[in-house]
Amino acid sequence: MTKSRAFVDTLSEYIESERLTLPIFDPVAMRVQLELIKKDPDLRTVERIIIADQSLSSNILKVANSSRFGGLVKTTTVRSAIVRLGMTEIGNIVLMDMNRKNYQSKDPKVRVMMRRLWQHSVGCAFAAGWLSKRLDFGVMQNEAFFSGLFHDVGKLLILVVIEQKRKKNKTIKIDNDLLLQAMELMHPEQGYRLMQQLGLPEASCNIARDHHQQEPNPDNYLLLLVRMANLVCHQLGIGLVRDGELELPATAEARLLNLAAEDIQELAEFLESTPSLGN
Repeated sequence: MTKSRAFVDTLSEYIESERLTLPIFDPVAMRVQLELIKKDPDLRTVERIIIADQSLSSNILKVANSSRFGGLVKTTTVRSAIVRLGMTEIGNIVLMDMNRKNYQSKDPKVRVMMRRLWQHSVGCAFAAGWLSKRLDFGVMQNEAFFSGLFHDVGKLLILVVIEQKRKKNKTIKIDNDLLLQAMELMHPEQGYRLMQQLGLPEASCNIARDHHQQEPNPDNYLLLLVRMANLVCHQLGIGLVRDGELELPATAEARLLNLAAEDIQELAEFLESTPSLGN
Protein backbone atom coordinates (compact mmCIF):
# COMPACT_ATOMS: atom_id res chain seq x y z
CA MET A 1 0.00 0.00 0.00
CA THR A 2 1.37 3.42 -0.92
CA LYS A 3 1.96 6.10 1.68
CA SER A 4 -0.76 8.25 0.12
CA ARG A 5 -3.33 5.44 0.14
CA ALA A 6 -2.50 4.56 3.74
CA PHE A 7 -2.98 8.20 4.77
CA VAL A 8 -6.36 8.37 3.00
CA ASP A 9 -7.50 5.21 4.77
CA THR A 10 -6.38 6.58 8.14
CA LEU A 11 -8.10 9.88 7.46
CA SER A 12 -11.31 8.06 6.49
CA GLU A 13 -11.24 6.26 9.83
CA TYR A 14 -10.75 9.58 11.63
CA ILE A 15 -13.72 11.11 9.82
CA GLU A 16 -16.05 8.21 10.56
CA SER A 17 -15.12 8.29 14.25
CA GLU A 18 -15.79 12.04 14.51
CA ARG A 19 -18.60 12.55 11.98
CA LEU A 20 -21.55 12.69 14.37
CA THR A 21 -19.89 14.83 17.03
CA LEU A 22 -18.25 17.65 15.09
CA PRO A 23 -19.82 21.11 15.50
CA ILE A 24 -19.33 22.13 11.85
CA PHE A 25 -21.93 24.87 11.45
CA ASP A 26 -23.79 27.34 13.61
CA PRO A 27 -27.44 26.14 13.65
CA VAL A 28 -28.95 29.65 13.90
CA ALA A 29 -27.16 30.93 10.80
CA MET A 30 -27.99 27.73 8.94
CA ARG A 31 -31.71 28.14 9.71
CA VAL A 32 -31.62 31.70 8.36
CA GLN A 33 -29.91 30.64 5.15
CA LEU A 34 -32.25 27.71 4.54
CA GLU A 35 -35.16 30.14 4.77
CA LEU A 36 -33.48 32.67 2.49
CA ILE A 37 -32.84 30.24 -0.35
CA LYS A 38 -36.55 29.43 -0.60
CA LYS A 39 -38.33 30.92 -3.58
CA ASP A 40 -40.46 33.08 -1.25
CA PRO A 41 -38.60 33.55 2.06
CA ASP A 42 -40.74 34.67 5.02
CA LEU A 43 -39.43 37.96 6.46
CA ARG A 44 -41.05 37.27 9.82
CA THR A 45 -39.36 33.89 10.10
CA VAL A 46 -35.97 35.40 9.23
CA GLU A 47 -36.53 38.21 11.74
CA ARG A 48 -37.51 35.78 14.51
CA ILE A 49 -34.43 33.59 13.99
CA ILE A 50 -32.04 36.57 13.88
CA ILE A 51 -33.52 38.23 16.99
CA ALA A 52 -32.85 35.03 18.96
CA ASP A 53 -29.10 35.45 18.36
CA GLN A 54 -27.74 38.62 19.94
CA SER A 55 -24.39 38.53 18.13
CA LEU A 56 -25.99 38.08 14.72
CA SER A 57 -28.58 40.80 15.43
CA SER A 58 -25.86 43.26 16.42
CA ASN A 59 -23.83 42.48 13.31
CA ILE A 60 -26.79 43.02 10.98
CA LEU A 61 -27.72 46.31 12.65
CA LYS A 62 -24.10 47.44 12.38
CA VAL A 63 -24.03 46.74 8.64
CA ALA A 64 -27.44 48.39 8.11
CA ASN A 65 -26.16 51.58 9.76
CA SER A 66 -22.76 51.55 8.01
CA SER A 67 -21.74 54.19 5.51
CA ARG A 68 -22.55 51.80 2.68
CA PHE A 69 -26.19 51.23 3.64
CA GLY A 70 -27.00 53.86 6.28
CA GLY A 71 -29.86 56.27 5.59
CA LEU A 72 -30.86 59.55 7.19
CA VAL A 73 -32.46 57.71 10.09
CA LYS A 74 -30.58 55.15 12.20
CA THR A 75 -31.98 51.63 12.03
CA THR A 76 -32.73 50.25 15.50
CA THR A 77 -34.75 47.09 14.82
CA VAL A 78 -33.87 43.86 13.04
CA ARG A 79 -36.96 44.13 10.85
CA SER A 80 -36.07 47.59 9.57
CA ALA A 81 -32.48 46.39 9.00
CA ILE A 82 -33.75 43.46 6.91
CA VAL A 83 -35.95 45.81 4.87
CA ARG A 84 -33.06 48.24 4.34
CA LEU A 85 -30.50 45.60 3.40
CA GLY A 86 -32.72 43.20 1.46
CA MET A 87 -32.76 39.41 1.64
CA THR A 88 -29.73 38.90 -0.60
CA GLU A 89 -27.48 41.07 1.57
CA ILE A 90 -28.83 39.47 4.76
CA GLY A 91 -27.93 36.08 3.32
CA ASN A 92 -24.41 37.25 2.51
CA ILE A 93 -23.92 38.64 6.03
CA VAL A 94 -25.26 35.52 7.73
CA LEU A 95 -23.24 33.09 5.66
CA MET A 96 -20.00 35.02 5.86
CA ASP A 97 -20.42 35.47 9.61
CA MET A 98 -21.07 31.76 10.01
CA ASN A 99 -18.13 30.68 7.91
CA ARG A 100 -15.74 33.21 9.44
CA LYS A 101 -16.38 31.42 12.73
CA ASN A 102 -16.06 27.96 11.22
CA TYR A 103 -12.83 28.47 9.29
CA GLN A 104 -10.70 29.10 12.39
CA SER A 105 -8.06 26.93 14.06
CA LYS A 106 -5.49 27.16 16.86
CA ASP A 107 -3.22 24.79 14.93
CA PRO A 108 -0.85 27.01 12.84
CA LYS A 109 -0.67 24.68 9.83
CA VAL A 110 -4.39 24.02 9.79
CA ARG A 111 -5.13 27.74 10.30
CA VAL A 112 -3.22 28.70 7.13
CA MET A 113 -5.11 26.11 5.08
CA MET A 114 -8.45 27.13 6.57
CA ARG A 115 -7.81 30.78 5.75
CA ARG A 116 -7.09 29.93 2.12
CA LEU A 117 -10.07 27.58 1.99
CA TRP A 118 -12.28 30.31 3.44
CA GLN A 119 -11.12 32.76 0.77
CA HIS A 120 -11.83 30.21 -1.95
CA SER A 121 -15.29 29.41 -0.59
CA VAL A 122 -16.22 33.10 -0.39
CA GLY A 123 -14.73 33.73 -3.83
CA CYS A 124 -16.81 30.94 -5.36
CA ALA A 125 -19.92 32.20 -3.55
CA PHE A 126 -19.49 35.74 -4.88
CA ALA A 127 -18.59 34.50 -8.36
CA ALA A 128 -21.53 32.09 -8.60
CA GLY A 129 -23.87 34.80 -7.34
CA TRP A 130 -22.45 37.29 -9.85
CA LEU A 131 -22.89 34.80 -12.69
CA SER A 132 -26.46 33.93 -11.69
CA LYS A 133 -27.36 37.62 -11.74
CA ARG A 134 -25.61 38.24 -15.07
CA LEU A 135 -26.96 35.14 -16.86
CA ASP A 136 -30.64 34.32 -17.32
CA PHE A 137 -30.78 30.61 -16.50
CA GLY A 138 -33.45 30.76 -13.79
CA VAL A 139 -31.02 30.25 -10.88
CA MET A 140 -31.68 32.41 -7.81
CA GLN A 141 -28.71 34.47 -6.66
CA ASN A 142 -29.06 33.28 -3.06
CA GLU A 143 -29.07 29.66 -4.19
CA ALA A 144 -25.96 30.17 -6.32
CA PHE A 145 -24.19 31.97 -3.48
CA PHE A 146 -25.07 29.19 -1.02
CA SER A 147 -23.95 26.39 -3.35
CA GLY A 148 -20.72 28.19 -4.19
CA LEU A 149 -19.89 28.73 -0.54
CA PHE A 150 -20.42 25.08 0.42
CA HIS A 151 -19.09 23.25 -2.63
CA ASP A 152 -15.76 22.51 -0.87
CA VAL A 153 -17.19 21.85 2.59
CA GLY A 154 -15.65 18.37 2.49
CA LYS A 155 -12.24 20.01 2.77
CA LEU A 156 -13.37 21.90 5.85
CA LEU A 157 -14.59 18.65 7.40
CA ILE A 158 -11.22 17.01 6.79
CA LEU A 159 -9.31 19.93 8.34
CA VAL A 160 -11.61 20.02 11.37
CA VAL A 161 -11.13 16.28 11.88
CA ILE A 162 -7.35 16.66 11.63
CA GLU A 163 -7.43 19.44 14.22
CA GLN A 164 -9.60 17.37 16.59
CA LYS A 165 -7.27 14.38 16.33
CA ARG A 166 -4.17 16.50 16.95
CA LYS A 167 -5.81 18.04 20.03
CA LYS A 168 -6.29 14.55 21.43
CA ASN A 169 -2.88 13.28 20.36
CA LYS A 170 -0.11 15.88 20.09
CA THR A 171 2.27 13.31 18.59
CA ILE A 172 0.29 13.01 15.34
CA LYS A 173 2.39 14.39 12.48
CA ILE A 174 0.74 15.58 9.28
CA ASP A 175 2.57 15.89 5.96
CA ASN A 176 1.11 18.92 4.18
CA ASP A 177 1.49 17.47 0.69
CA LEU A 178 -0.21 14.23 1.71
CA LEU A 179 -2.99 16.18 3.41
CA LEU A 180 -3.63 18.32 0.31
CA GLN A 181 -3.68 15.23 -1.91
CA ALA A 182 -6.10 13.49 0.43
CA MET A 183 -8.35 16.55 0.63
CA GLU A 184 -8.50 16.78 -3.17
CA LEU A 185 -9.36 13.11 -3.49
CA MET A 186 -11.87 12.83 -0.64
CA HIS A 187 -13.68 16.15 -0.38
CA PRO A 188 -16.46 15.67 -2.98
CA GLU A 189 -17.90 12.54 -1.39
CA GLN A 190 -17.23 13.69 2.18
CA GLY A 191 -18.83 17.06 1.50
CA TYR A 192 -21.87 15.41 -0.07
CA ARG A 193 -22.34 13.08 2.90
CA LEU A 194 -21.94 15.90 5.42
CA MET A 195 -24.45 18.15 3.65
CA GLN A 196 -26.95 15.32 3.42
CA GLN A 197 -26.43 14.58 7.11
CA LEU A 198 -27.24 18.23 7.88
CA GLY A 199 -30.39 18.11 5.75
CA LEU A 200 -29.23 20.76 3.28
CA PRO A 201 -30.89 21.19 -0.16
CA GLU A 202 -30.32 18.22 -2.44
CA ALA A 203 -29.23 20.42 -5.34
CA SER A 204 -26.39 21.89 -3.26
CA CYS A 205 -25.46 18.45 -1.90
CA ASN A 206 -25.11 17.17 -5.46
CA ILE A 207 -22.87 20.11 -6.40
CA ALA A 208 -20.51 19.28 -3.53
CA ARG A 209 -20.33 15.75 -4.93
CA ASP A 210 -20.22 16.51 -8.66
CA HIS A 211 -18.24 19.74 -9.10
CA HIS A 212 -15.09 17.86 -10.16
CA GLN A 213 -16.71 15.32 -12.48
CA GLN A 214 -14.97 15.21 -15.84
CA GLU A 215 -18.06 16.00 -17.92
CA PRO A 216 -20.47 18.59 -16.47
CA ASN A 217 -24.22 18.04 -16.80
CA PRO A 218 -25.21 20.57 -19.49
CA ASP A 219 -28.74 20.86 -18.06
CA ASN A 220 -27.72 21.63 -14.47
CA TYR A 221 -27.15 25.38 -14.62
CA LEU A 222 -26.57 25.73 -10.89
CA LEU A 223 -23.74 23.21 -11.15
CA LEU A 224 -22.32 24.97 -14.21
CA LEU A 225 -22.31 28.32 -12.39
CA VAL A 226 -20.42 26.87 -9.42
CA ARG A 227 -17.96 24.99 -11.61
CA MET A 228 -17.25 28.17 -13.59
CA ALA A 229 -16.83 30.14 -10.36
CA ASN A 230 -14.45 27.47 -9.09
CA LEU A 231 -12.33 27.64 -12.25
CA VAL A 232 -12.08 31.43 -12.16
CA CYS A 233 -10.92 31.30 -8.52
CA HIS A 234 -8.32 28.65 -9.43
CA GLN A 235 -6.95 30.80 -12.22
CA LEU A 236 -6.71 33.82 -9.89
CA GLY A 237 -5.14 31.79 -7.07
CA ILE A 238 -8.03 32.43 -4.67
CA GLY A 239 -7.71 29.44 -2.37
CA LEU A 240 -5.39 26.47 -2.03
CA VAL A 241 -4.85 26.11 -5.80
CA ARG A 242 -3.45 28.46 -8.45
CA ASP A 243 -3.62 27.54 -12.13
CA GLY A 244 -2.75 30.61 -14.15
CA GLU A 245 -2.59 28.54 -17.35
CA LEU A 246 -6.32 27.87 -17.43
CA GLU A 247 -7.92 29.01 -20.69
CA LEU A 248 -11.28 29.87 -19.19
CA PRO A 249 -13.13 30.92 -22.40
CA ALA A 250 -12.28 27.49 -23.87
CA THR A 251 -13.78 25.48 -20.99
CA ALA A 252 -16.95 23.45 -21.35
CA GLU A 253 -18.51 25.54 -18.59
CA ALA A 254 -17.93 28.82 -20.44
CA ARG A 255 -19.30 27.33 -23.66
CA LEU A 256 -22.43 25.91 -22.00
CA LEU A 257 -23.06 29.20 -20.18
CA ASN A 258 -22.40 31.27 -23.34
CA LEU A 259 -19.74 33.28 -21.54
CA ALA A 260 -17.50 35.51 -23.62
CA ALA A 261 -13.90 36.33 -22.68
CA GLU A 262 -15.09 39.84 -21.76
CA ASP A 263 -17.61 38.43 -19.27
CA ILE A 264 -14.95 36.30 -17.60
CA GLN A 265 -12.55 39.24 -17.42
CA GLU A 266 -15.24 41.37 -15.81
CA LEU A 267 -15.90 38.64 -13.24
CA ALA A 268 -12.17 38.34 -12.51
CA GLU A 269 -11.92 42.10 -11.96
CA PHE A 270 -14.93 41.96 -9.64
CA LEU A 271 -13.30 39.24 -7.53
CA GLU A 272 -9.92 40.98 -7.45
CA SER A 273 -11.61 44.13 -6.13
CA THR A 274 -13.42 42.28 -3.32
CA PRO A 275 -11.60 43.07 -0.02
CA SER A 276 -12.42 39.77 1.75
CA LEU A 277 -10.55 37.80 -0.95
CA GLY A 278 -7.20 39.53 -0.48
CA ASN A 279 -4.12 37.65 0.72
